[in-house]
Amino acid sequence: MSGSPPATLTFLGAAGTVTGSKHLVSWGDQRILLDCGLFQGLKRLRLRNWEPLPAAATRLDAVVLSHAHLDHSGYLPLLAKNGFAAPVHCTPGTADLLALLLRDSAHIQEEDAARANRHGYTKHAPALPLYTTADAERALGLLWDHGYGQPFSIAPGTEVKFRRAGHILGSATVDLSLGVGTPAPSRLVFSGDLGRWDRPIIRDPELVPEADVLLVEGTYGDREHAPHPSADLARIITETAHRGGAVIVPSFAVGRTQELIWTLRKLENARRIPLVSVYIDSPLAAAVTDLYCRHPEDHDIEMTTLMDEKRCPLCCQKYHVLKTAQESKRLNGVAGPLVIIAGSGMATGGRVLHHLKQRLPDHRNTVLLVGYQAEGTRGRALQDGAAALKIHGEMIPVRARVETIDGLSAHADRREILRWLRGFRRPPRRTYVVHAEGPAAAALAGSIHAELGWSVAVAHDGETVPVGGPVD
Repeated sequence: MSGSPPATLTFLGAAGTVTGSKHLVSWGDQRILLDCGLFQGLKRLRLRNWEPLPAAATRLDAVVLSHAHLDHSGYLPLLAKNGFAAPVHCTPGTADLLALLLRDSAHIQEEDAARANRHGYTKHAPALPLYTTADAERALGLLWDHGYGQPFSIAPGTEVKFRRAGHILGSATVDLSLGVGTPAPSRLVFSGDLGRWDRPIIRDPELVPEADVLLVEGTYGDREHAPHPSADLARIITETAHRGGAVIVPSFAVGRTQELIWTLRKLENARRIPLVSVYIDSPLAAAVTDLYCRHPEDHDIEMTTLMDEKRCPLCCQKYHVLKTAQESKRLNGVAGPLVIIAGSGMATGGRVLHHLKQRLPDHRNTVLLVGYQAEGTRGRALQDGAAALKIHGEMIPVRARVETIDGLSAHADRREILRWLRGFRRPPRRTYVVHAEGPAAAALAGSIHAELGWSVAVAHDGETVPVGGPVD
């Protein structure tokens, strides 16, 4: 970028971990934050949400979001609480999801703080929420939405283009050009969370032609997904139904719940599972499902074909949406067989905790984990065979069966990431692996170097690297 100060990139989150996605681009007087995510999981990571951002990030000109999952967007209300008032750029689908997710996140934090104060299981007097509903509303007032493939300027000489990432509704890769109009502009591409090919509901990831510097996620960079788990899902539901038990599914409200419902409906139609009542104990998931049906720009061919004006295809035959806390509590008295889908996806909070507390001690029940379980979460503890789980200050014995199916992941695996990377017309000067725990990040970096011959490194937390100019 001739005549311009060198641009740099600083990793403020999702470096060595799969949470807290924040990448600061500095160019001259401009400060642009790619993603603005909450840290989740391990306590040492969650505590970072309470720490101030580094000084370089306190004056931001813009935030650009890849998608709406809270580990990529959930820090926005705190940013607004601390005085940030610049634009937050995203796709229309992401903007609509954020209107649900940020309000819900703030509400849960307010509820959790109130419950801790009420029951005394807090080290702080009083316990306070990280941010409030008012902070979430401030953040939502900053959103500017842009369609896929439509370049837009966010500052002089700085341009962004979103392309479909295929991960969830509204998810995008970010193509950031610095020094537009100069003899030597520089392009930084951020994959966000990459989705998968040939999945239901959402269109496939779009390829990106070129980049000077590339940030690529590596959540599953050390493995390849199992085939779609229809057979395993049918087996688990059938076996649990025959025991008269309940299948409790901690599930993210966005993406995972919709694909799970889609799969259950297909299994019902094929008569591969008994017709059991399916309870969506998440007003948020129900609202998100409605949004999925209202954003045709993200629909794949099968979803488009099934859409009609009378009913969204994302439902089961015996389908119940529980909207109030009272309805959720009454479910405690409903005997199996049944399926309960409730947030959160890693059992870090939300209504699923009440169902786990109620049904974990019963051997007839099954806890079905359908997505990635980060270190330090209750979901990971269950996956690792915990004999008891701490919920609301109590130790709850785990007698229910715990099953994991991986094929529903909305994240690209090693093979699919490499497929996306091969779409570049030329190698980036430097590629950094982000959004991955240590072994997965190292494995993906090794695969990229061995199979593509690219210059690649694992991003390190707090590290600052150049965007323009030569790379060692």
